[in-house]
Amino acid sequence: MKFIIHGKKMEVTNSIRNYIEEKIGRLEKYFENSDDVIVTVLVKLRGNEQVVEVTINTGRILLRGEESNKDLYAAIDKVSDIIERQIRKNKTRMSKKVDKDLIRSFILDFEEKEENDKTIVKRKIIESKPMNEEEAILQMELIDHDFFVFKNVETNEVNVLYKRKDGNYGILELR
Repeated sequence: MKFIIHGKKMEVTNSIRNYIEEKIGRLEKYFENSDDVIVTVLVKLRGNEQVVEVTINTGRILLRGEESNKDLYAAIDKVSDIIERQIRKNKTRMSKKVDKDLIRSFILDFEEKEENDKTIVKRKIIESKPMNEEEAILQMELIDHDFFVFKNVETNEVNVLYKRKDGNYGILELR
């Protein structure tokens, strides 16, 4: 696993870096070719809490977890557990995938831009190849979001997948 660790409003010491690599590195057992896995970790301060954001790009899928705590080491432990739970929870879904090339080619590239308009606080640029609804559900669960925008391979239209309050999923089809 290749680690990219940086801090925002705080310095990442060698002991913090080593602890992150040790805790997140134990997830290496879940990846076929862990040398190609890129782990990006952002450690930042939010009020009196320390936030740890972890993004794992396997080249096939993207895993994401975020946790905040007053104790940085507790936040690192918790985010590691969150990502491991995502992998275990979606193990059967991932093994059922027929078209693995479609997942392999899925790329999310996030860029934040600061805007003068106070209503937009974050902007993300998402690049993706068409996928079916089941693959979109898997990707949404792996990044732990409540919605996911994708291009439907069957209709060639942009769809928005969202999680309903009853635990099921809904699809918005844009035309």
